[in-house]
Amino acid sequence: MPDTALVGAAVKAPSSHNTQPWSFRKADGAVLLHADRTRALPVNDPQDRELTISCGAALFNLRVAAAAAGWAAKVSVLPEPEDPDLLARVDLADGHLASDDDRSLAAAIDLRYTHRKQFQDREVPGELVARLQAAADTEGAWLKVVADDQTRDRIGDLVEEGDRAQFADPRWRRELAAWMHPRRRGDGLVVSMTPITRLVVRGFNVGARIGDKDEELAETSPVLAVLGTASDSVGDWLLAGQALQRVLLVAAREAVQASHLNQPCQVAELRPRLREVVEVSGFPQVVLRMGYPDGQVTRAPRRPVEAALEGTSPLLAR
Repeated sequence: MPDTALVGAAVKAPSSHNTQPWSFRKADGAVLLHADRTRALPVNDPQDRELTISCGAALFNLRVAAAAAGWAAKVSVLPEPEDPDLLARVDLADGHLASDDDRSLAAAIDLRYTHRKQFQDREVPGELVARLQAAADTEGAWLKVVADDQTRDRIGDLVEEGDRAQFADPRWRRELAAWMHPRRRGDGLVVSMTPITRLVVRGFNVGARIGDKDEELAETSPVLAVLGTASDSVGDWLLAGQALQRVLLVAAREAVQASHLNQPCQVAELRPRLREVVEVSGFPQVVLRMGYPDGQVTRAPRRPVEAALEGTSPLLAR
């Protein structure tokens, strides 16, 4: 399997602000995954927690693509403590017998996208919701699905409060505006009339309006869920990213897509309150809304694979 094909699958993972904060390198029959902290969000994500989750999602895509192509992948997480940017090493060996699940998950990589608009007024089957929870559990995380309107409303309130707090911070608005790019750039948040939109975002606090909109999305989406982990270390963030991507791919196989309402996880004082609302003992990492998309599909752009890959030679001779 050429390294470009594996990394080409990995970079289709979601990331905060579509920053694509990863870098890959080949080494002795392995793929090394590094955090690219030049693409970090120091205001929105001061501990690089979401950056690491994004890299975990990319790692899961790489694992799936390798398995579907007949590679046995051995993952070593944080293999060199003295190098905190080296998040994972994936050693590859030929001879893996791909399962139907391997192939269907790999096929779902190209089916998954982030849907930020309203979903159809259509219920997601309970059997699929149970499989999404099992998918998170398989990776060592948990997925708490909100079942009652009162809890959903309380999470919606936290989302709205988070929007207000973030947009009230001029530094946060400047950082958001800096990642608003035209589609040709291949990364960032694609917006029309980019210079004008950036100017508006930098200069005006629209948190109340955005908060009302996001609160409605939280309260009306067919599925509202919180994904979390037992602890809150860098390793747990990588685990959360892999669990998140498994959940998203299992959903995408059934035409269900998702977007994030992570404000209650991003604003430090809201995260403990979110944990209380969903009544879990662990640490919330991601707030997801899920359903069947309504309207035209618009996929976020990606940089060329070579931009994230150092060297393009085959990893192993087959």
